[in-house]
Amino acid sequence: MSTTDETTWQIDALLPQTHCEQCGYPGCFPYAQAIANGEADINQCPPGGQSGVDALAALLNQPSKPLNRAHGETLPARVAWIDETVCIGCTKCIQACPVDAIVGARQLMHTVITEACTGCDLCLAPCPVDCIEMHPTQRDVEPVAQQQARRDQARRAYQNRNQRLAKRKAAQAERRRQRRADRHARQNPTSADASALPNREQRRAVAQAALERARERRKAKNSPN
Repeated sequence: MSTTDETTWQIDALLPQTHCEQCGYPGCFPYAQAIANGEADINQCPPGGQSGVDALAALLNQPSKPLNRAHGETLPARVAWIDETVCIGCTKCIQACPVDAIVGARQLMHTVITEACTGCDLCLAPCPVDCIEMHPTQRDVEPVAQQQARRDQARRAYQNRNQRLAKRKAAQAERRRQRRADRHARQNPTSADASALPNREQRRAVAQAALERARERRKAKNSPN
């Protein structure tokens, strides 16, 4: 493991694992990579708050700085809640959730797995009927060990989801490639493929031979013994 990779993992361990994208990156790990590569500043994570900025500064042996408010304000811990009487089952919130904390099926009500929700708010904007609300939770006052376990769970869920989506994308790309190859093969047969397909004269000769055999059979059947 390179020094940059090791630093990335150390930074990621200090991030809150909300995967809210307020930092400008699609999740905590990409943000950690950007910090390690010198592409992002340490003060772009509102959920981590000023204490998170201070921790990153200490890790990287650099002066701390105020949280950059352009990325948002630090809010108390919250979790999503879906009004199931209004939900139309469009699955848009499921697609938006970075940690698979929402379950349901198309045209059936959805529900939030509260223990898995990171409070990222990403499910709010896609909902076409505004049936999702953010409710306060007491996670900010949980024991440190419990908060760490929750972050570790969110990190695993985020990684598992990304791996699943990457596999699905690769499978879809392979199916598209196979369809293109099949279509090209049908439109542009090779010489070997062409020789295996009877042309019009060959088909006519086969049909004529079959007709002649049928005539011979009728003639033999009708001839006197």
